[in-house]
Amino acid sequence: MSDAAPNLIECRGVRKVFRDAERTLEILRGVDLEVPVGGIMAISGASGAGKSTLLHIMGSLDRPTDGEVFFRGEPLHRMAASKVNAIRNREVGFVFQFYHLLPEFTALENVMMPALCKGKTVRACRPRAEELLERVGLRDRMTHKPGKLSGGEQQRAAIARALFNKPAIVLSDEPTGNLDEKTGREIVELLWELNAAENVTLVLVTHDESLAARAHHWVALHEGRAERRV
Repeated sequence: MSDAAPNLIECRGVRKVFRDAERTLEILRGVDLEVPVGGIMAISGASGAGKSTLLHIMGSLDRPTDGEVFFRGEPLHRMAASKVNAIRNREVGFVFQFYHLLPEFTALENVMMPALCKGKTVRACRPRAEELLERVGLRDRMTHKPGKLSGGEQQRAAIARALFNKPAIVLSDEPTGNLDEKTGREIVELLWELNAAENVTLVLVTHDESLAARAHHWVALHEGRAERRV
């Protein structure tokens, strides 16, 4: 771990094996990668290559079968569960392909939800949520529920929600996979803008190699291992 080029997340020899009564399936076979602070990293690979699995492990939503994951140089596997949960809640934002907005709440309420669930008041949360929704182009759609928003608008709201706690890193799993080409390009441009404006590190899982090539760093998963492209 170099002091000259600090890394926010590092994976060392990460393996992930799924077992059931009939078979054993090794998805990740010793992945090594480093996510530098402040940059944009793309992770590409074929369907079933383990991209989402790796992203979940990096964000501590899942644990590796073997290997180590470090956050700011600290090994997650040696931390108490409460500390890992605190890091995930405070330092990591997630954006998924299918948005995962709560249908009974407005865009504004969805963005505030992570903080509201921790006991913060609407009055305390509202200014930050409104600021983010305006920044992602939803100033006039804040009071609409997800069912009244387009796919692109829902993804913009999900991005605003991911940024609400001012995380150090946003992990984004195929954020354009459920969108048409034009809307997908708009979401990509928004993510690139927010990387600079919010000073947030971005890891983007994608099957689109032309998109991956735009990132500051590009890692491709092949046969369970990471191959650095850029």
